[in-house]
Amino acid sequence: IIYRSFKKKYTQIQFMSEDTERSLEEIHRLIEDIESQFSRLKQKIQEIGPIDDLRHVRERAEEFGSVGGDYHDDNIVEGVFDGQNMIGPDGKMYTVPANYASKSKLCEGDIMKLTIKKDGTFIYKQIGPVERDRVPGELVRTDNGTYRAIAPDGKSYRLLTASVTYYRGEPGDTVIMLLPQEMDSKWAAVENVVKGAVDDSDYYLEDGVDTLLEDGSDDLLTDGSDDLLEDGSDDLLTDGLDAQISGGTLELGEEIEFDETDLNFNKE
Repeated sequence: IIYRSFKKKYTQIQFMSEDTERSLEEIHRLIEDIESQFSRLKQKIQEIGPIDDLRHVRERAEEFGSVGGDYHDDNIVEGVFDGQNMIGPDGKMYTVPANYASKSKLCEGDIMKLTIKKDGTFIYKQIGPVERDRVPGELVRTDNGTYRAIAPDGKSYRLLTASVTYYRGEPGDTVIMLLPQEMDSKWAAVENVVKGAVDDSDYYLEDGVDTLLEDGSDDLLTDGSDDLLEDGSDDLLTDGLDAQISGGTLELGEEIEFDETDLNFNKE
C-alpha cells in the first residue's frame, strides 16, 4: 500500500514536471508528503524492533560454510558473500576488497573460500556462484554519497562504489544489474553501465544470451561469441562472469592474492 502511494505521488511529480503551468510549490509539497510518510514508516519499523538485514546470508553461511585448515596449516573459511563482505558460518564478517568484488562481479549469496596464510595473506576464491538474473535499473546517488539502482518494479539495490566508478557511471545512467534468482537481495552486482536512460523497448535481456553494450547500441553479442568491438579490441563477452578488465582477464573462480596492506579502502 505504501509503495503504491509513493509510486502514485512520483507519477504526479513526473507529470507536473512536464507541465510548465504548474507551480513548483505543489511539487515541493508532494515531496514533503513523501518524506513525512517515510519518517512515519521508519518510526513504525523501529517500534517493531531491530531487523537483521543479513539474516538470509547468515542462514546460508551456516548451511554451506565451514571453518578448518589444510596440510599447509593455513586457515580455511568458507562463507557467503553478502554484497560487500563475506560472512562465515560462525557469523564473523571478513572484509572483501571492493575492487576484487567488482571485477569478479560477485553477487549476494555467492559461496566463497578464504585461505588465510600463516604470513597473514588473504586469498579469496569464488567456489559456488548463485544463479543470476540481469535486470536494468536507473542509477541514483544518495545524500550520503553511495549509489543505488532502481529497478523497473520500483525496488532499489545497493551498489559498490568501485563498480560504479569503474564504468564511470553517473546519476540517470542505466545500470545492468546481476541479481540472485533464488533469494531476495539488497545488493546488486554491476555488469555494465549504459550512458543515459534506456527505454525498456531498446533491449530484451535474457540470461546468458544478450548483452547490452556500454555505448547503448542495439548490437547483441551471443553468449560466448568472439566479436570485434567498435574500438578495434577483441574481447570475449560471456554471461558477465568473464570480461576483460583494465587490460587483464579475471576468470570465474580465479584466486586473487593480497596482503593486509591492500585492505585499506573506504567502506561502501
